[in-house]
Amino acid sequence: MKRSNKGFTLIELMIVVVIIGILSALAIPRFFRAATKAKQSEAREVLKQVYTMQRAYFVEHETYILNGATADAGNTTAFALIAIELMPSARYSFAMVAAANTFSCTATSNLDDDAAIDTWTIDQTGALTNTIDDSVL
Repeated sequence: MKRSNKGFTLIELMIVVVIIGILSALAIPRFFRAATKAKQSEAREVLKQVYTMQRAYFVEHETYILNGATADAGNTTAFALIAIELMPSARYSFAMVAAANTFSCTATSNLDDDAAIDTWTIDQTGALTNTIDDSVL
């Protein structure tokens, strides 16, 4: 009588589990890093808008505006004087420091619940810098 062997052996299943584990160990950190980079686009885009609108205001009034203003998900209209309104789901908090001839706006957020706070800054020259990158920490 011939017996048919159907199914997988335990060793074959163990090898598949190990391969899936190795692939997961490589893929999951890259996925989280890519997700964090995508979230950072919010800060870059809003800060570019702030720069454009502050420059437009400066051309018209020869001064920058909104010194000490802070905009975030709870205060979406804090930058309304330069025609910028945040989405209610904004991840970042934006703080403006302005004087007659200079301004800087800083965006901060904890994107992945670790100790690092992602920080972006733009100034009157249009220099956009990521001083603390939460995607690599």
